[in-house]
Amino acid sequence: MKKGKISKLIFGCMVYASVLSFSGQTGTAQDLPRAATPKTMVKAMDNYLKDVENSKQDLHSIMVLQHGKVIAAKWMGEGDENKPHVLNSVSKTFTATAIGFAVAEGKLKVTDKVISFFPDKLPAEISPNLKNMEIRHLLTMSCGHDADPTGLVRKQEGTDWVQGFLAIPVVHEPGTFFVYNSLGTYMLSAIVQKVTGQKVIDYLTPRLFQPLGITGASWTESPQGINCGGWGLYLKTEDLAKMGQLFLQKGKWNSKQLLPESWIEEATTSKIASLPSGMRPENLTMKPQDSDWLQGYGYQMWRCRHNGFRADGAAGQYIIVLPEKDAVIVTTANINDMQAEINLIWKHILPAL
Repeated sequence: MKKGKISKLIFGCMVYASVLSFSGQTGTAQDLPRAATPKTMVKAMDNYLKDVENSKQDLHSIMVLQHGKVIAAKWMGEGDENKPHVLNSVSKTFTATAIGFAVAEGKLKVTDKVISFFPDKLPAEISPNLKNMEIRHLLTMSCGHDADPTGLVRKQEGTDWVQGFLAIPVVHEPGTFFVYNSLGTYMLSAIVQKVTGQKVIDYLTPRLFQPLGITGASWTESPQGINCGGWGLYLKTEDLAKMGQLFLQKGKWNSKQLLPESWIEEATTSKIASLPSGMRPENLTMKPQDSDWLQGYGYQMWRCRHNGFRADGAAGQYIIVLPEKDAVIVTTANINDMQAEINLIWKHILPAL
């Protein structure tokens, strides 16, 4: 944590003027409603932040919601409550949500074949595994690649990323082998753009960002003008909290069902056994009780311990949803050891909920 740049801790009795119009549920205003911080959470946050500092974790922000209201929040170091933060792979959950809207609107099905969207970009020979790859396999990181091709394809100057993805050998039967695959999420973004005629960020704006009061979003693009999908989205901490609250409320926001409850259930349920990014099954030494990356994977969303689920981005970006506690915990950071980061949340914040 960088000393001298710590902003004030937003705790305790907050101004309730911005809360009254919400009737106890998050609405469409820019800010989420606030509630007084319980004494147990005040102590928990104090101990948590001391542990963060002692372990030299470069935490940028944390926000805790319970029962639809912010009960604790803090920005520090490079964190800024009014400035969008890089989300890395938390972007994936937003891309999957765009797929959810497209499914709800009848524009596609998760069982649609991936190659059906790009007939002009297929390799000369189409293997049976590539032919059988479906949208749901992209969603669950089980498209059949033996390793993540993202870096390889991006390094090939002038390569169309969709064409590069489709040229990678599909070694495994789709749906049977988990490999964290950011370019697979890019393919989801490309599919959304193909069927809607809009970039994912533009497609999500009236359906997700505007109803949730999210402004100032930006998303990097490929050389082909497609939002990167698996990375590159920038949002504020409070925006992430709103997304978590939407999922906690099973797709409902301000009394309106934005996403079908059935989609939320599908997206947050484990569909395949998961592994940490870059790890192979034969090299696995950790045990599920010690790792939040071995709890299963849904639609671009991880299951985690304590019967929760989360959006997860490199260097410590989290949207953690804990249905049993009716709570959402959000962080932004620049922390390499993400297991150590989430361990402190389980140690201090979880018991105070």
